[in-house]
Amino acid sequence: MADEAKMQSRTKPAPEQAEAPEIRVQNIVKEFHTEIGTRRVLDDISFTVQKGERIAILGRNGAGKSTLISILCGLQKPTSGQITRGLSMSWPIAIDGAVQGEMTGYDYARFILRIYGAPFDETFEYVREFADIGQQIFTPMRYYSTGMRARLAFALSFAINFDCILIDEVLAVGDQSFQKRCNDMLFEKRQESAMIIAIHDPGFVREHCTSALVLKGGRGRVFQDVDLAARIYETL
Repeated sequence: MADEAKMQSRTKPAPEQAEAPEIRVQNIVKEFHTEIGTRRVLDDISFTVQKGERIAILGRNGAGKSTLISILCGLQKPTSGQITRGLSMSWPIAIDGAVQGEMTGYDYARFILRIYGAPFDETFEYVREFADIGQQIFTPMRYYSTGMRARLAFALSFAINFDCILIDEVLAVGDQSFQKRCNDMLFEKRQESAMIIAIHDPGFVREHCTSALVLKGGRGRVFQDVDLAARIYETL
């Protein structure tokens, strides 16, 4: 009986390990209908991102980087394909199209924090301190500069513990002190977070990213070798 039990233990298949949660992008196509015909901006784009991974989206202007970011966060729908969001995902940090000019920074923060169920008082104090725009946070956002809006957007994104952070090309915001705080938060304190970053800077990709999606003519290829991806991008 003991030998039989040993045999059964050897032949019994090992339990399958649960797959790690991830963002899975499968065969995304995006077409726009224009006066001169249909334009396919994204053509069969696929990739995955897990926690702790940082994928850059590289491509020249008009390659579809921002369109892909908008599809990922749900602002646009793909023509075909599927996105599986196994990680909580931030809004794109550079996009604030939903903000009305008469809304103050305080009102906007209250609106966002209520949507995500964050405790307001303590979280708002964090946002106010991190954004560092002083009493302007209580004034209508139509008076904000682009930099002030970006500061507030970064602060709100960091105040909510998203599994995946979306960034649409804006990283150099404010003075050097603020940029350092953002970099410390993104690449030291949030090392466990996934990131999807549309960017033009090959040096940043080499330093901070674990993979890169290079877009050209609607098509895309993912490279695990970020140096190779950066060199290919530089020749586009």
